[in-house]
Amino acid sequence: MIFLTAFSVLFPLFGKIIIGYSLRRFNFLSEKTLREMNNVVFRVFLPTLLFSNIYKTDFTQITSFGLLGYSVLAILTMFVFYMVTIPRLIEDNQKRGVLVQGICRSNFIFFGMPMAATLYGGASAGIASLMVGVVVPLVNITSVIALEYFRGNTPDYPKIIKGILLNPIILGGILGMVFALSGMKLPKLIEGLIFEVADIATPLALIILGGSVTFTSARANVKPLVIGVLNRLVIVPAVGLAISILVGYRGLELVLLMSMFASPAAVSSYTMAQQMNGDGELAGQIVVFTTAISLITLFFWISGLMLLGFI
Repeated sequence: MIFLTAFSVLFPLFGKIIIGYSLRRFNFLSEKTLREMNNVVFRVFLPTLLFSNIYKTDFTQITSFGLLGYSVLAILTMFVFYMVTIPRLIEDNQKRGVLVQGICRSNFIFFGMPMAATLYGGASAGIASLMVGVVVPLVNITSVIALEYFRGNTPDYPKIIKGILLNPIILGGILGMVFALSGMKLPKLIEGLIFEVADIATPLALIILGGSVTFTSARANVKPLVIGVLNRLVIVPAVGLAISILVGYRGLELVLLMSMFASPAAVSSYTMAQQMNGDGELAGQIVVFTTAISLITLFFWISGLMLLGFI
């Protein structure tokens, strides 16, 4: 059951990557088309997805302030740690920002809610949605900061701040927060249109990722790739879950934290890295490898926590 749970979450993601890869191999998609589609995903579909997720979150129902606060603190601590550590391990600025993003930005939105629902049923939907509303905007902001910070040879702070404020994904998140916190609602017809567009974002991003990523540079990227995969799937969850258990989290809350710490790199990592002059090839490889290997590591984390009686 545990293996099937992890597999049922991962297979649709990996399947879409394979579809994109096949379309490219059979010349249904050109490099120019992929670049143009990737730009549209970054500037339209992903911002709409983030807006939709936050817009649908009912912040008035927040009762788990401790869990949300702990999640925010964990993400910020992780981000600061890797912003300091990665430059000491990797010399190339284009790879530095991509690695920080790949390690700190998990695919929580597509793993947290399905895992929680599978293990705890419909009762988990409320707190899982609130976690999405808090975690997703925060990891997007930290990712933009990392990519902007390492964009040039020397940090240009006014340019970094401008890049963060004008980033389409951040703008989508801010707009979503305005509506969610103010209680404003869009007309039903507009809501429906936005939700439908948001539903396209992840499948399209995965297909474009599959069509764009190549493994010709995987050998040259061995060191950063190993660092990214090992930290994203092993070190971060090991440290994060150990501390979470010591703090006292159990059951549903621990499952949500596990999905935040142990999920593979977010699909949108590739799109954002490519659009912000990061090493898009490395970003895509981190997404593909962490998604594939997480079928094994997530099985280990879920079964381990179950056997120990923590979930």
